[in-house]
Amino acid sequence: MPIAQIESLDYEGHGVAHVDGKVIFIDGALPFESVTYSSYRKKPAFENAQAMEIHTESFMRTQPKCPHFGVCGGCSIQHMEFSAQVAAKQRVLEDNLQRIGSVKPDAMLPAIYGPEWGYRHRARLSARNVAKKGTVLVGFHEKRSSFIADMTECRVMPKAISDQLPAMRELVKSLSIFDRMPQIELAIGENVTVLVFRNMEAINAADEALFKAYADKWNVQIWLQPKGPDTAYPLYPLDAPALTYVLPEFGIEMPFKPTEFTQVNHAVNRVMVERAINLLDPQPGETIADMFCGLGNFTLPIARRGAKVLGMEGSKQLVERAFEGAKHNDLDHLTDFAVANLFEMTEEWLSKLGSFDKMLIDPPRDGAMELVKSISIEHGPKRIVYVSCSPSTLARDANVLVNVKGYTMKSAGVINMFPHTAHVESIALFEKD
Repeated sequence: MPIAQIESLDYEGHGVAHVDGKVIFIDGALPFESVTYSSYRKKPAFENAQAMEIHTESFMRTQPKCPHFGVCGGCSIQHMEFSAQVAAKQRVLEDNLQRIGSVKPDAMLPAIYGPEWGYRHRARLSARNVAKKGTVLVGFHEKRSSFIADMTECRVMPKAISDQLPAMRELVKSLSIFDRMPQIELAIGENVTVLVFRNMEAINAADEALFKAYADKWNVQIWLQPKGPDTAYPLYPLDAPALTYVLPEFGIEMPFKPTEFTQVNHAVNRVMVERAINLLDPQPGETIADMFCGLGNFTLPIARRGAKVLGMEGSKQLVERAFEGAKHNDLDHLTDFAVANLFEMTEEWLSKLGSFDKMLIDPPRDGAMELVKSISIEHGPKRIVYVSCSPSTLARDANVLVNVKGYTMKSAGVINMFPHTAHVESIALFEKD
């Protein structure tokens, strides 16, 4: 097998090497290492490979804590020391801004990070009856596979959930519809932990008794989801506390449903929101737009500072929850929400919403190209905070804001929302004189 010298990491956490003029992306390899590799995908310009033997170890290498690392596809860089992970993500952001966006921030912000382990308060676990193994598997998919990893623990989930994985397997195995229960969704709130079981057939009385016994033993609330996410409903106990997360710096308690989108990392989300609000600096009397607002994760903290906020979001269900959250926190007098497909925004449509002093943009991975193209050069907001889950689309949109719309990229930095994965979240501030 060939040997390669690893030069850097790519945006997915693979080691990058050049062998005979071809780029090799090597799973499990780190910069400055010499590795033997085996290719599993070959293309004319590049290959994907797996590191088989490490001859020279990088100073960044550490021993993975999870016994399933390397098989489970949930984590990709547990073998990389935690602070090095954050530094590598910062470099990915800087590289994307320069290479894709042709922009450079005036300053790099300190990285936002939180707990290294036990941080996942949301997860979607697959469940499958594996006849050949005579058991039911519950967990994440294996790397590069549709198979489910044979997991008995998960270090990135809270210990109380990790400890349940074997019991979840036994529960599903015991149900009458054990082969019609493909998914378990986890949502952890301040006062309750919810497990949503996707039941593709109705349960019987014996199944219900099993669910109730499980809920009592593990102190969780069981929900069932017979069809789409909006069909999920609580099964037991019905008197469990409401599912919420809090933003204590702003005195906000956010109710949500277990199948609705919220950030997986509550600790980092708190720091991220505080950073975003400090950069935006909302003031009483200002009018601010929160684009892709979700259930109001940024909208309500902005309103708490006294500004009037319009939140816009494509999901009707999330907008309804945002209205409820605003009322729950006595902020409905400063907030308004609207359902809108922001991927089809036009300058004419945006101008009809009126003028905004400032804007916060928090799009999904596809970014906000049509929105940033629609911002008026003459009458656009004087300050924009952009929260991103994809450095490449942030860079693309930053190019428009800076090189077309006339903004200055004042600062940018990474948010390590998903430790031990290559996923890069980031935040950037744009201003116009």
